[in-house]
Amino acid sequence: MALSGLDIYKLLPKTNCRECGFVTCLAFAMQLAKKAVSIEKCPYLSPESKEVLEESGQPPIKLISLGTGEKKMDLGNETVMFRHEEKFRNPAAIGFIIDDSLTDEETGKKVGEINKLAFERVGQKLDVNLIALRQNSTKENFIKVLKKILSSTDLGIALMTKDTPTLEEALLLSKDRKPLVYDLSGKHQECAKLCSKFQASMVVSGDSLEAIGKLTKEINSLGVTELVLDIGKKPLKDKLWDITQIRRMALKKSNRSFGYPVLVNAENVDPYKEAAEAATFISKYASIVLLSGHKTWEILSLLTLRQNIYTDPQKPLQIEPGLYPIGECNEKSDCLITTNFSLSYYTVLGEVEASKIPTYILSVDTEGMSVLTAWAAEKFTPSKISESINKFGVKDKVRLNRVIIPGYVAVLSGDLEEQAGLKVVVGPKEAAGIPSFLKNL
Repeated sequence: MALSGLDIYKLLPKTNCRECGFVTCLAFAMQLAKKAVSIEKCPYLSPESKEVLEESGQPPIKLISLGTGEKKMDLGNETVMFRHEEKFRNPAAIGFIIDDSLTDEETGKKVGEINKLAFERVGQKLDVNLIALRQNSTKENFIKVLKKILSSTDLGIALMTKDTPTLEEALLLSKDRKPLVYDLSGKHQECAKLCSKFQASMVVSGDSLEAIGKLTKEINSLGVTELVLDIGKKPLKDKLWDITQIRRMALKKSNRSFGYPVLVNAENVDPYKEAAEAATFISKYASIVLLSGHKTWEILSLLTLRQNIYTDPQKPLQIEPGLYPIGECNEKSDCLITTNFSLSYYTVLGEVEASKIPTYILSVDTEGMSVLTAWAAEKFTPSKISESINKFGVKDKVRLNRVIIPGYVAVLSGDLEEQAGLKVVVGPKEAAGIPSFLKNL
């Protein structure tokens, strides 16, 4: 539980030595409460007080990292039950279960298709995160398929093994990838020892919340603290209840036994049901969602949902304000004006590209607001637009001496002409009308 400034002050030596850089211990305590400084700044803190402060400074849901390099995943570290309270921090990882019964050719084909599941939306790259290899046959088959996966992708790896010898050899092969161990044998102690040896993260699975809480304590005592919780195979409503209670106990009750990221297996032969269940848990509150299907329509819809949920609600998606040439623009090209809200900009961009007419787009800084919202908030005004026209040299690039504004803000045209010294053309209200508008202009 987070301590207040006064609670922290009671644990400090109260010497006012100033060696921490603050005039008094109370001032230092207030900064510690805001997490603006480290407890290491105090040279006279007792071991007992340091232990209490370190414990209170831990996030309610532990930060777990899997994978390496560009494909590294940060999971957990969440601080709120509801997105509107602040924001959700680390996007849910989307992974795919592959069985070790596949041939080399089948494995290569499937991994290749998964590697291609990368998209761009409103200027952000959306991609998947890991492959979970599940053991259904012999150790030899599992290791053979694992080698093929490791050589075919740089995605994160989860090892779903049924026996200790297979797991140990698999960890030797994949230890540099920081894999996630998902033991299917039920031998938690043996698995924990291997995870401790190879510094791997471990999935803790149980049929009930009580069982999971008990297991996390047992595995912690074996030296493994990098854990992910699995709520098991249950009807969707029961899974949703359990995952919500885990989040609540970690955040509201400060129960460290449940302060870990949660994994949900949404595997289903029906891709529509699988997508619906995965969407439910991306929304609330999974850190890893495992699937069997990897159709483009299914994954793109889930990635889009994830992007929307893990966007900071207090900071809309926005692009850098500026003048952007679309196509081979020249002095005879027109200039469309819009805001720097990503969805507005990329919608206009798509229609300009579809028109095949080289055109400039001027993105005005509206703090990420859409056209009508920015206009209502007085962020998209003649003076703001005129300022951007001058700042980004529109008059030097566009010799037609005119600019085009969205139809919804036609009311700005008169004042804008006067302030900018350019002819203002009122464009279509909807972006879909841009191609025909440009062709007829």
